[in-house]
Amino acid sequence: MFLLIKEKIGSNKFINILSIVLSIFLMAAINQVKGESNKIPSITSNQEISESPLKFFKASDSAIRYIGRIDFSKPDLPRFWNPGVYLSLYFEGSTCKIILEDQMQYGVQHNYIEIVLDGQARRIRLEQKTDTITVADGVSKGKHHLIICKDTESNIGYISVAGVLCSELLPQPEKNGKKHLIECFGDSITCGASSDLSDVPCGKGRWEDQHNCYMSYGPRLARMLDADWIISAVSGIGLMHSCCNLNIIMPQVYDKLALSQDSIDWDFDKYQPDVATICLGQNDGIQDLDTFCTRYVDFVCKLRKHYPKTTLVLLTSPMADTQLTAFLQKALVKVQSSIRAMGDQNIYYYFFKNRYSQGCDSHPTIQEHEKIAAELLPYIQKIKHWNS
Repeated sequence: MFLLIKEKIGSNKFINILSIVLSIFLMAAINQVKGESNKIPSITSNQEISESPLKFFKASDSAIRYIGRIDFSKPDLPRFWNPGVYLSLYFEGSTCKIILEDQMQYGVQHNYIEIVLDGQARRIRLEQKTDTITVADGVSKGKHHLIICKDTESNIGYISVAGVLCSELLPQPEKNGKKHLIECFGDSITCGASSDLSDVPCGKGRWEDQHNCYMSYGPRLARMLDADWIISAVSGIGLMHSCCNLNIIMPQVYDKLALSQDSIDWDFDKYQPDVATICLGQNDGIQDLDTFCTRYVDFVCKLRKHYPKTTLVLLTSPMADTQLTAFLQKALVKVQSSIRAMGDQNIYYYFFKNRYSQGCDSHPTIQEHEKIAAELLPYIQKIKHWNS
């Protein structure tokens, strides 16, 4: 074809035209390369990402529901420390990712989270300071429900939510809350510490490697009752004496956002639970009965000021030995009697029928936590007249 053109227009004209055409193609190629190299990827609210059909949604989006003690001083980067804090959202599409920031305290502590997609749970370890985690990939393109729950406790460090990537973030259902709300005060048992041996066996890895708050008795009980949950617990903590060189006790930190003395005050008006359980005493050990009961009554009275209508349920320790269990049973009877004598009848106690101690350091396993929740279920249903 080029030879025919050359014959018709002559050699000189052909060379000039060919030079112009080649110059045009060369300039186009250079501009394309420059355009690509100067293109800076950015993610803005609800904007299509250039490399993907996914959209970015801020952590402050109203379609994301948060439950627990959370610091919203930076609305687009909410931060939380406590075990069991969770967020719930609905998305549409086959892929969803969530961007989380891990405090990575001391450079070595990594939080664990539970990812619950359409009711199916899996636990993962956060690996980096900022993680973009694929929580759904290749699922059906319809509507999906996602829960992200912090499995590790406050002294492992905070987690911040930086945003969500999905095709479409859907509004919360009209009834976006559960029927009820349960808060659980306690120690390592209530945290779900030393309970999950599925990835790292006892005595291996780091202490937080066996944490699983989502599968602990409080959240399990809440799900059985169609309730939301809040976990206010610290490993090693006691009512009047803590273990393991912990220099705080529950009455000193129960009203703090991160359950530590250097944390900001918690606003109890944000939630009013229907039921609050208190599972303390394992770390106190056997104390003088009168002194222990006096301290317990004082704590209950403090809590009652914040929760005037909440049903309080005092629990024995599910991992206690025979002697400590007997002591706690006497104490709880006496505490309830003292509180009721003050005119407050909305307080109960429950004695666990079995000892649950097959996990690390004689803690309950996640399987035993299910049994603990199952034990509590009919009792809570009975005193609250909740039939389902």
